[in-house]
Amino acid sequence: MSRSSFLKGAIWLTIATFISKVLGSAFRIPLQNIAGDEVLGIFTAVYPVYMSVLIITVAGIPLAISKLISTARGEGRTDDIYFIYRTATILGLVFGVVSFALMFTFAETIAMQLGGPLVTYSVMVVSLALIFAPYMAVYRGFFQGFEDMMPTAISQVLEQLVRVLLILVAAVYLTAQAYSIDIVAGGVMIGSAVGVVLALIYLKIIFAKSKLLPKKRAAYNWSQFKRWSKRILIVSLPICFGALTMALLNVVDSLTVPRQLGAMGHTSEEITRLYGIYGRGQALVQVAVVFASALILPLIPAITKALTEQRQADASALMTKATTFTHLTSWPVAAGMTAVTIPMNVVLFGDALGSEVIFVLSISALFTSFTVLSTGMLQGANRERAAAVIVLIFSIVKVVLNLLLVTRLGVLGAAVSTLVTYIFITIVNLFVLYRTISYAWLKRSHVVFAGASLVMAGVLGLLHWFVVNEEWSRGVMALYLTGAIVLGAVIFVGLVLALKGIDRSLLQSLPVVSKFVAKERT
Repeated sequence: MSRSSFLKGAIWLTIATFISKVLGSAFRIPLQNIAGDEVLGIFTAVYPVYMSVLIITVAGIPLAISKLISTARGEGRTDDIYFIYRTATILGLVFGVVSFALMFTFAETIAMQLGGPLVTYSVMVVSLALIFAPYMAVYRGFFQGFEDMMPTAISQVLEQLVRVLLILVAAVYLTAQAYSIDIVAGGVMIGSAVGVVLALIYLKIIFAKSKLLPKKRAAYNWSQFKRWSKRILIVSLPICFGALTMALLNVVDSLTVPRQLGAMGHTSEEITRLYGIYGRGQALVQVAVVFASALILPLIPAITKALTEQRQADASALMTKATTFTHLTSWPVAAGMTAVTIPMNVVLFGDALGSEVIFVLSISALFTSFTVLSTGMLQGANRERAAAVIVLIFSIVKVVLNLLLVTRLGVLGAAVSTLVTYIFITIVNLFVLYRTISYAWLKRSHVVFAGASLVMAGVLGLLHWFVVNEEWSRGVMALYLTGAIVLGAVIFVGLVLALKGIDRSLLQSLPVVSKFVAKERT
């Protein structure tokens, strides 16, 4: 495959990842509207635990398989391609069955740690997806090993689209039938399993048509399994551990916040409702962070390649560019969300409950984006262990902060602990990065982006103070919110252009805009 074809596939994979992550985050808003804060609270508590188990069983498999197959192809070892495939499928099936069995068997125990018996059905249902997810990951890795990114891209979007549609359909039906909260929450989780199954079926069909698996095959035996399973695990486990550390922060909330709310005397129903209010802010932050992380996704793997080829200057330039992109996107999003917190809460969720929680978490969106960025760059710079240790340490810090703050401030305390934790992770990550590779972590353009965002937030904040009436209907709030977003965008873009925060080199780095900039120069 040509280099241009490979890059095209990488771009499609980036777009698909962005779409799937947006779908996977934004659907929580209509879910809350349909089923209420209680169901959203159960979902918010269960899903990080499911994702952690999923990461343990899946995270490193596609990349490990793709690297091993790519190497075997380059060296003409066709038999090894078959051995890698067979070994990976066995590992995927074993990981899937074992992880499902553990999560399903201990569903009640897990549920009691996440808020009470209302969570049990959700844990049991979502565990079904674990049977198929590792096996599906094998096929994604196989195609990537042949530099074909399209099957992975399409399967990602298919999985998330089916999952989201079924979640919302189940929520509408079960709520209309007046089922209890635990039944509704358990029912919406079936979307995760069905989405994975349909994505697996699609990949199996494409795999059968591709005929990429060598026809002439050497005998496969126990010795080959031991050899290749060891090699797959050696490559995949560090990747898995690095990915898991980020999920730990959400798991900390799932395991500590409901327990602290229970210690304050809240009933199981009240805990799920309060945690659902907290989940409103988490949903919005995830959408904001998805945009920032997807924007720089193609740049992070390039850091590893540049360092491998001993091109330190190129690696530094890539890190500077990734940092600039994140400043450009995260500052206006975080600042804008804080300025329109109440209208946004009313329009998206139907009332102003928990607006102070959303306000604090909106600020944390800025530092969450930089945590995602800096953790990825540490992994790209071959500092996976350092990245993992940092997040593990601050996961413990977050546990302590939750224990101290939730009993005093309720779910607002959890939001404050999230903000403080991500601030410290960002600071430490950037310090370690700068000690690893010297790069421009602070430029004039970054200050321009931050300043323009703060001015925008100030103007929108004053407008809210003098204009907004919290008794407005949802429709009137929606009109105001639309106008505020347009005004905020005009202020931010106008200031950035006036202060020359974006130069031609930055525009040429953007996937679509670069074409127009290139034409302008000719």
